[in-house]
Parts: sequence; structure tokens; C-alpha cells
Amino acid sequence: MTSIVIIDYGMGNLHSISKALEHVAQDAHVQVSSRPETILSADRVVFPGVGGIRDCMVELRRLGMDEVIHEAARNRPLLGVCLGMQALLEYSEENDGTDCLGIIPGRVCRFSEGLADIRSGRRLKIPHMGWNQVHQEGRHPLWRNVPQDSRFYFVHSYHAESVQEGHVAATTDYGVSFPSVIARENVFAMQFHPEKSQHAGLRILENFVYWDGEQ
Repeated sequence: MTSIVIIDYGMGNLHSISKALEHVAQDAHVQVSSRPETILSADRVVFPGVGGIRDCMVELRRLGMDEVIHEAARNRPLLGVCLGMQALLEYSEENDGTDCLGIIPGRVCRFSEGLADIRSGRRLKIPHMGWNQVHQEGRHPLWRNVPQDSRFYFVHSYHAESVQEGHVAATTDYGVSFPSVIARENVFAMQFHPEKSQHAGLRILENFVYWDGEQ
């Protein structure tokens, strides 16, 4: 039986993503854990997160989870969600600047004030909250049966930038085009919440359950 562990470091939407995974992976064992040995014995690992990046990194380092995530990212499928995606990058300008895990090269910056919709010119609010299109860049196993430009649910004020083109798996427009999904080898991470994104989000989670980490 496939084992999936959702990392618990006190800052994730653990219940909803756990229930979503259980729904799409009824033949898998899904659990939430903060125990390094449990996380590193799993076949697949989910790294969620909500809140501020500084608190996130403080907790990860206090619990030794930074090293656990680095180890998990070396040899098994790893899924980053929302703040979990941002933490996988090198640096965030949030909280006057915070060093992150550096598993994927790139930075995180705040949406600029005064952004306007690219098509209508309508002024956009920060945070970026609600449904938006995600444009897939190239092929990836986690996009299987997910239609191009499907809509997913976002809640964030900061976004990825300076990500290498080969690591950008999807982009989204919110006054500016930004990487909304990044991927490298066995790591796939998204800014939106798949567990809140209805059919398309559940499809990504289902694809993750059966993904072997190869692209």
C-alpha cells in the first residue's frame, strides 16, 4: 500500500488536504505527522503551508524539518502547496527578507500596488484571492487529464519570480504573469490550493498519488 505523509509543523491546512487525498487515494495510507522517521519512510510527501514565511522557516528549523524536507526531496515525490511552494525557493522578501530552503532556485516577492487586470484594466486587490486560470507550460505527469487553463483557488499576497524557465510548470496572470506551479525532478509545487479547487485540484492530487517522481 502506498504511504503518503503530510508534514505537520503547525502551519498547514492539514485537515482539508488530508481529506482530499483520502478521497482520491482510497487504496493509499494517508497520515499527518511531525515525526522525521515517519516522513522519511513515506513513499510520497506533501509539504503544505499557510501564513507568513518567517514563522514558517522558524518552525521548520526549530523542529529540524528543514533537513527532513531536503532529504525527502532527494528521492521521492514531494508536493508543495501554497506557502510550502514558496518555502522551497531560495529567498522571500516577506517579513523584511527571509532565507528559505533553496531546493528550487528562485525568489518570492510581493504583488505590486496598483496592479490592473491585463484584459479589462480593472484594478486588482491584494491579496490575490479567488479563482484564476493556470496555464500549463509543457508536459508533466501531474497535468494528466487536467485541461489547459483550468481554474484553481488562490489566496496569497506574494508570488514566485526569477524561477528558471525549465522549472516553471505553469503561469497565472494577476496584473503580472507569475509562476504558479514549479517543478524540478521529483518535486512539484503549486501556489494555489488543490484541495479547494474542485475537480481540477482533485485530479492533480490523484495524479500525485500515482506519480513515480519521473517527468
